[in-house]
Amino acid sequence: MKHNDVDVVVIGSGIGGLSCAALLARYGFEVMVCESHSIPGGAAHAFERDGFTFDSGPSLYSGLSYSPSPNPLRHVLDAIGEDLPWVTYNAWGCLLPEGNFSAQVGAEPFYDVLAKLRGPQAVAEWRSLQAIMEPLGKAAIAVPPAALRSDLGAVLTMASFGPALLQQAASLAKLTGPFSAIMDGVVSDPFIRNWLDLLCFMLSGLPAKGTITAEIAFMFADWYRPGVVLDYPIGGSGALVDALVRGLQRRGGRLQLNAHVEQILVEGDRAVGVRLRNGREIRARRAVVSNAVIWDTLKLLPEGVMPKFHAVKSQETPECESFMHLHLGIDGANLPPDLECHYIAVNDWEAGVTAPQNVIAISIPSLLDPALAPPGKHVIHVYTPATEPYRLWQGLDRRSEAYANQKEARAAVMWKALERIVPDIRARCEVTLVGTPLTHARFLRRHNGTYGPAVWAGQGILPGPKTPLKSLLCCGDSSFPGIGLPAVAASGTIAANAIAPLGKHRALLKDLGF
Repeated sequence: MKHNDVDVVVIGSGIGGLSCAALLARYGFEVMVCESHSIPGGAAHAFERDGFTFDSGPSLYSGLSYSPSPNPLRHVLDAIGEDLPWVTYNAWGCLLPEGNFSAQVGAEPFYDVLAKLRGPQAVAEWRSLQAIMEPLGKAAIAVPPAALRSDLGAVLTMASFGPALLQQAASLAKLTGPFSAIMDGVVSDPFIRNWLDLLCFMLSGLPAKGTITAEIAFMFADWYRPGVVLDYPIGGSGALVDALVRGLQRRGGRLQLNAHVEQILVEGDRAVGVRLRNGREIRARRAVVSNAVIWDTLKLLPEGVMPKFHAVKSQETPECESFMHLHLGIDGANLPPDLECHYIAVNDWEAGVTAPQNVIAISIPSLLDPALAPPGKHVIHVYTPATEPYRLWQGLDRRSEAYANQKEARAAVMWKALERIVPDIRARCEVTLVGTPLTHARFLRRHNGTYGPAVWAGQGILPGPKTPLKSLLCCGDSSFPGIGLPAVAASGTIAANAIAPLGKHRALLKDLGF
C-alpha cells in the first residue's frame, strides 16, 4: 500500500464528514479525512483565546446523553464505541415581544406558559396540535437513518422496520409536506403560530411554510415527551468532535489537518482521489465523499465531468443567508443569579423570523461547564442565525476601515439583546471577537458563508449521497435530510452505508440493537 492510497477520501471534517469517516473505519475501510482548517469540526469546531474555549457553531443539543435515542448522532457514537460526559438541563430563556420568560422542554411546562400569556384557548390548541403530532413523531423515527442505504440491500436492512412502517403508513405521507399544512389545520393563536415559526427556523433555517413536517415531528417526539432534558457536552462542541475523531483513528482512519483540497481527481466517469493545494495527490480505491456544501463541491470538479443538468441544478440551489457572531470572554463576578445557559430573542414578530437582525441567539455554556473559562469568568456566544446577507459584505477588505465600521454597526443588535440580560456586559469583556459572513466563508470554507441550502418543503428535496459521477458521494447539510446536527450525522451515516457491504451493514444494525 502506498502511503497516499486509501479506500475512501472524505473532504471536510464537519459532523457529517466525521460521522461518515468514522463509520467507514468501523466497517473496515481505510479512510483519510482532509480538512482545510487547522482545527477539525467544520461549523461545530471549537477554538481557544486567552484561556476561553468557544463553540463556533451549534449550542443546543438533545437526545445525546442517553441511549437508545432517536438522534442519529447518538447512533454514530454508539456504532463507533465512543461517548463523552454530558450535563443536562431543561430550560432556556425567551426574550420576546410578549415579554421575557423561561421555556422548559416537556409538554406540561409549556401549557403553563401558554395559560399565562394567551389563556385556555391557546392551551387547548396546543393540546390538539400535540395529539396530531404524536403519530407523526412516531412515523418520523420509525426507521433510523442507520438502516438506510441506496441499493436493493435496503430491502433487507429495513425489513425489521416493516411492521412499524405499516402502522404509521397514514402518517408517513404527511412527513414530506410543509409543516404549515399541519399547523394551519389546528392553530389560530398568533403567539403559537409565531412560536412554531421560530422553532422551524431554528431547526431548518426556514419558516413553517418551508420546513418539512418530518423535522418538526422529530423535534416533538424528542422535546415534548415525559422526563425530557437538553444536553451539553462537557468540554463544549470540540469534545464532541474529538469523540468522532477518536472513533475514526482507533480503527486506523486518518485525519489530515491543513490539507486544503484543490481538486477532485476524475478519470473517465469515476472520482479516483483528490489533489491538495500543496500538490500532493491522495488516491481513493473505492470512493471520494465530499462534506463540502453543494456549491463548493462543484468548484472542486474539473469542468465538464458532471452532466450539465446536474451542474446547473446544483449551482441554482437556493441558499440560506449567513451569520453575525459575537464571541466574548467576560468577568463573571456578580452576574444575575437567574441566568439561563441559552436565550432566544425576537425583536418583531411582524417582520418575520427570517428578517435580517430580527432573531438573536445567546449561549453562555460556561454556566453548564465552568471549565470552558478561567475561574470566575464566562464565555458567551451571540449570533444572528442564518439572516445576515452576504451581499452586504461581498468585496469588503477585511483589513479596511469600512469593514471595521460595518462590523461595529451590524453587531449592535447582538449587544442590545445581550444587554437585556447582562446590562453591564461591555464593561465585563476581556475577549471580544466579532465574526461576519466573510469569517464564515474564510474559516468554514462555505460558499458565501451560507448556513446551507434553502430548499422549501413541497418545492424540491435534497439529494441523497450518490451523484452522477461514479464513486463520488456527498454528505452534510447539502444532502438529505439537510441542516442541523442530527440531520448531518444522518447524511454521513447514509453515505457510509452506500459504500459498506450489505453483510457488514446488517451486522452493525444488530450491534446497535435495531
